[in-house]
Amino acid sequence: MTSCFTGGDGWPEPVVRVQDVSDTCGDTIPERYVKPLSERPCLLPASGGVAGGAGGPNIPVVDLSMLDVDATSRAVAAACREWGFFQAVNHGVRPELLRSARAAWRGFFRQPAEVRERYANSPATYEGYGSRLGTAKGGPLDWGDYYFLHLLPPSLKSHEKWPSLPSSLRGTTEEYGEEVLELCRRVMRLLSSGLGLEAGRLQAAFGGEVGEGACSACLRVNFYPRCPQPELTLGVAGHSDPGGMTMLLVDDHAKGLQVRSPDGEWIIVDPVPDAFIVNVGDQIQVLSNAAYKSVEHRVTVSAAEDRLSMAFFYNPRSDLPIAPMAELVGPGRPALYPEMTFDEYRVFIRQRGLAGKAQLQSLQANRAVAAAGGGCSAAVVSSTCS
Repeated sequence: MTSCFTGGDGWPEPVVRVQDVSDTCGDTIPERYVKPLSERPCLLPASGGVAGGAGGPNIPVVDLSMLDVDATSRAVAAACREWGFFQAVNHGVRPELLRSARAAWRGFFRQPAEVRERYANSPATYEGYGSRLGTAKGGPLDWGDYYFLHLLPPSLKSHEKWPSLPSSLRGTTEEYGEEVLELCRRVMRLLSSGLGLEAGRLQAAFGGEVGEGACSACLRVNFYPRCPQPELTLGVAGHSDPGGMTMLLVDDHAKGLQVRSPDGEWIIVDPVPDAFIVNVGDQIQVLSNAAYKSVEHRVTVSAAEDRLSMAFFYNPRSDLPIAPMAELVGPGRPALYPEMTFDEYRVFIRQRGLAGKAQLQSLQANRAVAAAGGGCSAAVVSSTCS
């Protein structure tokens, strides 16, 4: 096959664009993308679906336009306690903006390689055009490229780091980010009320909405090229999101997201048109003392068509200590996790890549050891306790 390697500034080895691999690999994908047998998706060739998909269970759907705010909060809380996921409909973000945002980013991934490569990223910030997460040499690779950019805090946002082609992309992404940000703040209030707390309590634990202590937000646009052997690989390996909360806008014509159901089975999400798929991240699981669950999920790929999704990550301020909120800890209800900043937490992912729920489980195990009078400190848990 033709060489698809590009320069990899800061990466441990040359970076491969999956889009180029897809165009040149023929009928066989390179070994680096083949997942272990236990991690491979179970595809159903007859329907193109996934086990547990059509006709099976689906994540809850919540109508955010209900007039009864308490009822909405209860519905959101119930979904996040049991599933960690829900589909938000009538959420207030204009449908035409959803379509414009998807179209603009599809336009970027259709640009010639030399245009896309102007924005190649590095492990220093991950901002820009990328094709891998972990920095471990020889580490696993997923069947997908992405573009990562910052929206909050303002000091990190730079339109110059956003693609200039197509010409509509920067303006559309700015508008999209503003509307989704307001939706995130609204859902945060619902989540907080669902814990029996003041509506702004969870937001305060993130660092507030505005000012010096504000939380952070970023966007990762995922592009999953056609794959000749989709049964051997994944667009994104199984993981729970390390941040606070994710607003995912999926492709309007191709399914691919799989979620662990409460009984441990993988199901494929059947997207509702113009809905956001909302999921709890590890930081909210920690803050809620596991009342809300960050659930493992993964992405399958297709032999028939490309797929694009847009993941908006709403996170706590990166240097703010995160631990179970005091109101949710008491006799018979101990804190399950040690205090740790989001910066410290995501070092694990940036070194090793995605690894199921290994980081959160190691934190919980470390807390249990510490409570028994020994073990590691939270600051070193990712390197010595996992």
